[in-house]
Amino acid sequence: MINRGNYRRGLFSDGGAAEAFERVLGEAASRFGWRVHAYVVMRNHFHLAVELTEPNLSAGMKWLQGTWIRRNNSLRRIVGRPFQGRYKALVVAPGHAFGQVCHYIHLNPVRARLCAAAEVTTYRWSSLPKMAAKGRPAWMAPVTVLLEAGDLSDSPAGWRNYRQYLEFLATDETAKKELVASKMSRGWCVGDRAFRIDMRKAAAERGADLERFSGLEPAAVQAERAQAWEEQLQLLAGLTKIAIDALPALKSHPDKAMLAAAMKTSSSVSNRWLAERLGMGKPASASQFARRWMLDPPRRAAVVALQSRVKT
Repeated sequence: MINRGNYRRGLFSDGGAAEAFERVLGEAASRFGWRVHAYVVMRNHFHLAVELTEPNLSAGMKWLQGTWIRRNNSLRRIVGRPFQGRYKALVVAPGHAFGQVCHYIHLNPVRARLCAAAEVTTYRWSSLPKMAAKGRPAWMAPVTVLLEAGDLSDSPAGWRNYRQYLEFLATDETAKKELVASKMSRGWCVGDRAFRIDMRKAAAERGADLERFSGLEPAAVQAERAQAWEEQLQLLAGLTKIAIDALPALKSHPDKAMLAAAMKTSSSVSNRWLAERLGMGKPASASQFARRWMLDPPRRAAVVALQSRVKT
């Protein structure tokens, strides 16, 4: 998760505010059964990598942010909403992808030039120095960062090796590019294509819109929907043996109309996307051609039969 200060103001410039946030995070993790794999508190934002033991992210984040706001505002005798809005959450595949996100979080102070890569463990407001110290809180989970950095041991030597591994990630150009691909302010899901498809299906089965599922920004929502529509179109085209990349120029061609009708009865596809993808002219034309197809009983039956094949 990530959230930023309203107008990007320095929420945690005062060390006391950062320390208070860490304390409240520990309370939230204990209260909601979270396993925290990584976190960092920066001047105007925070990052969290959390594993849930039950579906309580929304309730937990509401308690975490609300509790810190109340305590911080009361202490400093201020009013107002310090965060710019609802937190943003990403779904991350376990294993390598999740490890990359945790490493990315731990290297935030280096990217912000608050410390050198070799000194990343000296940045105070991060899970990294706490994980390596004796008496680590029970809600901290070091297993992912150690395993995904080379199956390191949970020992002083293992944590020294992890620090060296982070230094490598921060300086090697190839490693830096892969790490940036896990940037937490982009997209909604970090993982391979199969994982993204599974997560999108899981959201749909729960009746969740992508916006509510992950707090996406509009551009990311649209991109994810377009990807889902393209996958559905490819599936339908394969079942009907229609070569979608070699369709005739005629805007109302039967192949185009059938695919448009099948798409509109099996997805939330927009008329604009259909018109552009299938070369059907204006968005209204795509809708009209699909509607006419469905008004013809034999053609409608063909679409229904196609949908049954998709479901099986």
